[in-house]
Amino acid sequence: MKSISKKLASLLLTAGAWMGGVAHAVQDLPGGPAVNQLNLAPPVTKIAEQQHFLHWMMLIICTVIFVAVFAVMFYSIWKHRKSRGAKPANFHESVTVEVVWTVVPFIIVILMALPATKVLVAQKDTTNADLTVKATGYQWKWGYDYITGEGEGLSFISTLDSSHRVLSDSGKVADAPNDYLLKVDNPLVVPVGKKIRVITTANDVIHAFMVPAFGIKQDAIPGFVRDTWFRAEKVGDYYGQCAELCGKEHAYMPIHVKVVTAEEYTAWVAQQRKLAAAKQDDPNKVWALDDLMKRGEKIYAANCAACHQANGKGAGAIKALDGSAIVLDSDHAKQIQIMLKGAGNGSMPAWPQLSDTDIAAVVSYTKNAWSNKTGQLVQPAEIVAQRGK
Repeated sequence: MKSISKKLASLLLTAGAWMGGVAHAVQDLPGGPAVNQLNLAPPVTKIAEQQHFLHWMMLIICTVIFVAVFAVMFYSIWKHRKSRGAKPANFHESVTVEVVWTVVPFIIVILMALPATKVLVAQKDTTNADLTVKATGYQWKWGYDYITGEGEGLSFISTLDSSHRVLSDSGKVADAPNDYLLKVDNPLVVPVGKKIRVITTANDVIHAFMVPAFGIKQDAIPGFVRDTWFRAEKVGDYYGQCAELCGKEHAYMPIHVKVVTAEEYTAWVAQQRKLAAAKQDDPNKVWALDDLMKRGEKIYAANCAACHQANGKGAGAIKALDGSAIVLDSDHAKQIQIMLKGAGNGSMPAWPQLSDTDIAAVVSYTKNAWSNKTGQLVQPAEIVAQRGK
């Protein structure tokens, strides 16, 4: 019962978060929630289509059984009521009735179980994938690593668009865009018509990777590796959200999957490789404070502001950076080690995926932003030295 209650609560919270995007939408969002949406999301994979079929098949069967059973019951109550002089039958048992009410439900269960089992087995068959992507859940963002296939080696973090977070904090969402709380800075890009295996795990607490249009929902559990798959049959943008209650920012953890043609995907991979190469700065380069501050501000906005806020004040269990003793400390190693290894029992994730220059930039930025006018400058070479410790 405890497990069922947990799942029910998770579904209700997910539905609330999903409908939260609908509440302020003025038009349907293709690939996402629709205004006054009642049915399942329009399917773009065979698995999702089969789920729709199962949903309606079982709903119709259950409705027919409901109507039939209650019709017989109410007819019997009305037809054989005492006021009409009906006399109760006096019999011990009926072999015919026993056989009928045993065989008929058995046949109904088999008719429902066979197609459901077929779909369930297909959902779990992640073999022969054209592309494998690892999706790592963080509080509160997604990390994507392209493991095999075209694009192998690419890696990036996907975070809620900062303008949507500002809009949410302001409370003025009457004119919010249709993709409110679903827009991200870096969507997961995949080719159309290819089998995509998604490996899920988490860095801190339990998350869940869910995209309704694909018919997939897989828990992402710290220390465990789970997987699911999809093959999108239409190009377009498709949206989902973390479907497991994962903390106070649960509603700000969207999923955006961009399905493109094979040619567009190849071009995207080439572009991402160029960008990745451009980010591989010389760690021995000596930077000026102003240059690192400009770069650090962008990195902070994309990766840190969601938790620590744009003003560095933090919130609740999230510690403030403005005035922080560790940030102000002249011993740079303390803050650098937190960036590389995380801290606070998972509340502060590790960021080893950032380049040495990016970490140096964001650390330098926090040491000099807001009221932290320390004048301290952290060079990339310091990050290199700390990585092995």
